[in-house]
Amino acid sequence: MNDLTPLPFVFHQVKSKLKGHQKRITGLAFSTTLNILVSSGADAQICFWSIDTWEKRKSVAIQMPAGKAANGDTRVQFHVDQIRILAVHETQLAIFEASKMECIRQWIPQDSLSSPISSAVYACNSQLIYTTLRDGNIGVFDADTLRLRCRISPSAYLPPGNQGLSPLVVAAHPQEPNQFAVGLNDGSVKVIEPTEAEGKWGMVPPSEAINTSPSTTSNQTPEQLQR
Repeated sequence: MNDLTPLPFVFHQVKSKLKGHQKRITGLAFSTTLNILVSSGADAQICFWSIDTWEKRKSVAIQMPAGKAANGDTRVQFHVDQIRILAVHETQLAIFEASKMECIRQWIPQDSLSSPISSAVYACNSQLIYTTLRDGNIGVFDADTLRLRCRISPSAYLPPGNQGLSPLVVAAHPQEPNQFAVGLNDGSVKVIEPTEAEGKWGMVPPSEAINTSPSTTSNQTPEQLQR
């Protein structure tokens, strides 16, 4: 017999309503070190809120490239130090010093990585930033300087005749700093890590693509690892 006992009703209240964005919210991140909440929106604005009073400390606009409208989803993620914060927009990667609430680094798609950014995330140790672009390229950046450490071309992880395939989201492994997963628009997931010879994502010329291998940390077949 099924238990149809209703769940107890839990009373709650809205602590505070924060108003600072003109368009939808696309990113939120807390820092207990600085006692702030950072919000980002489709208005290309980043707002800093006090956790103690819920008052807005500051609002900063993403520095858009010339000719680009100030809109589009912006997502935020704190560095492991909970002081620096990564802001990801299709036009750029930006590192903010949250304690000063100002941008200290910026990278704009260029040269061999010129397509709009689809997603980016810190590695688990916050030393790297994995960045996917809509044309299938993946950039591995040094998190402190935003220097490109290597480029992974679509041919390194996508099957031949991959027209139309592109990565939409990237996630860093929670314990292996050199491993990450990308989700593709065909419903598949690829787990990517350096070859055994490389060991980690090193400094190579941006124009060169590094060979990659799917993760072999489970008993799944390569096809299972890709989906």
